[in-house]
Amino acid sequence: MRVHYPRTPHLPWSPGAAADDVRAGDLSALAGAEVVVTEKLDGENTTLYRDGLHARSLDSAHHPSRAWVKGLQGRIAPRIPDGWRICGENLFARHSIPYTDLESWFYGFSVWTGATGTTGTTGGTSGPGATGGPDGRDHCLDWDDTVRFLRRLGIPAPRVLWRGRYDERALRALRLDLDRQEGYVVRTVRGFPRAEFGERVAKWVRPRHVRTDTHWMHAAVVENGLGPGAALWAVRSGALPEPPALAAALGLPELTVPPEELAQVSARLDELGRGGDARLAGVLATALRTAPRQSLAPLLAGPLGLPLARQVADLVGLHPALQRPYPDEERRAGLVRLSAAADLGVLHAVAATAAPGPAERELVAWSALYAEDAGLLDRAPLAPLRAGLREALAGLDRDAADRCWAQAREAYALGRIATAEEAAAATWRWRDGRFPRLVHLCGPSGSGKSGFAAGLTDVAARISLDDLRAARGSRADQRDNAAVLRVGLARLEAALVPGDPTGPTAVWDATSLNRQQRSLVHAVAQRRDALVTQVVPVVGADELRRRNAVRPHPVPAEVLTSQLHRYGPPYPGQAHRTWYVGPGGTVEDTAGTLDEQED
Repeated sequence: MRVHYPRTPHLPWSPGAAADDVRAGDLSALAGAEVVVTEKLDGENTTLYRDGLHARSLDSAHHPSRAWVKGLQGRIAPRIPDGWRICGENLFARHSIPYTDLESWFYGFSVWTGATGTTGTTGGTSGPGATGGPDGRDHCLDWDDTVRFLRRLGIPAPRVLWRGRYDERALRALRLDLDRQEGYVVRTVRGFPRAEFGERVAKWVRPRHVRTDTHWMHAAVVENGLGPGAALWAVRSGALPEPPALAAALGLPELTVPPEELAQVSARLDELGRGGDARLAGVLATALRTAPRQSLAPLLAGPLGLPLARQVADLVGLHPALQRPYPDEERRAGLVRLSAAADLGVLHAVAATAAPGPAERELVAWSALYAEDAGLLDRAPLAPLRAGLREALAGLDRDAADRCWAQAREAYALGRIATAEEAAAATWRWRDGRFPRLVHLCGPSGSGKSGFAAGLTDVAARISLDDLRAARGSRADQRDNAAVLRVGLARLEAALVPGDPTGPTAVWDATSLNRQQRSLVHAVAQRRDALVTQVVPVVGADELRRRNAVRPHPVPAEVLTSQLHRYGPPYPGQAHRTWYVGPGGTVEDTAGTLDEQED
């Protein structure tokens, strides 16, 4: 079934409204609602379905500017649920505004669940907002679900200019570059049925928008320009990776991986139904698999964002484990634990592609069979367990909820529980929050650990090995580290008081460069039944050296170099939860929390 995209009414103060345009006479439906304002792009309104596409006219004829978006629809079609439609802007051809730095030639701005009541699934899990409105029919997803769904397909959304409770003064105060921006669109963050479109969506268009003498469809097609990041979105949407374009997008001089290997991992990911960030992560992990894992997240955080950069780095670090023998009697538990750190489907695809020989490929294939039998190759295999526990623990303190989720994951790995109901029953003892908290800082000198710790509240004890060395005479004296460590662990044990109703928090401030060092701290926490939160600053080597040079107590350059060489950041699942801190000192990514969204 094909559905015509509604005409978007102009806001009362939109100067670009022509005599035959629809105007919003009543904005009462926006009053008090949370709205999002996005840039209005100057292209051709286009709707994509699982089985085809059309421009604003349902019987759109062929035009050279539509060839590229037809190819895009062909790539993403298997991941569009039956009856759903993706509405957006085809920007291949220049209209009135010349774009030079687009992320893609197609941007999506709304996703609809379908006019026939179909809901569908994608990637083995229910599509977001699948039940949409009261009857699930012809319903526009809420904005956050829209962005997540589009990203999973490999389609960018327009830039957000403002978000908040509807405020006409704030909208009127928006200032645009009218030579480069057509206008803006305001819509409610919350989804809505098609019948309410005219009340929930409105636009502002610049005066005299069309500034060309000839209509774009009757002139020679002039392509809009793509920016470097378009290569990343192309991979997300299912295109064959191009190493030079990917290298440019990542700011790297080159990628030396053979193109046929990227084609192989792409085919494996496509067979699994992976698109969006999952597909891009698998491709990049294959291309960068020989790079030091500890350097990848800081290197890639700029072009990819910290969450995706961290996922790529973890895939690089973990995939060799699947190429080694593993006891079959422990395999299911190991794979469940591994699923807390990586998408197992993507991880097996990378490991199979990167396997150095037939013996290693056979081990990866054997692991994949076990994972498939255990239902762990889906995009988010623990999502039903998480969602059910989240509902059962609604309103619970965040620390208690995250602790219950960590305990439920481990019980599931060991085969002690299988359902959300069983998870809720098995985690009752941690619901009251009567357990101590440990914040475990991990990272080289100068990465910002102490600065982050200084911003924490309700800290009962802070154990700093540097401070303990200073108390013995010199914080730089490393000769008696064993004694210093014993004192620190004893103080930590005393600080973590089990059963205390206040749930005291202790902070362990040391480099904790590898798993063996971290295990000593975790052993104390386990004896004290503490919630362990690992805090991992993600800072590049050059920035660390710059910071070290201006610190009040810099470490010798050779010591910092040694730390960087020995550093192995913790993986998700090696503590109850993990916080990743960006260069600005704030948490930009998390793992192991109950309220995480499975993108």
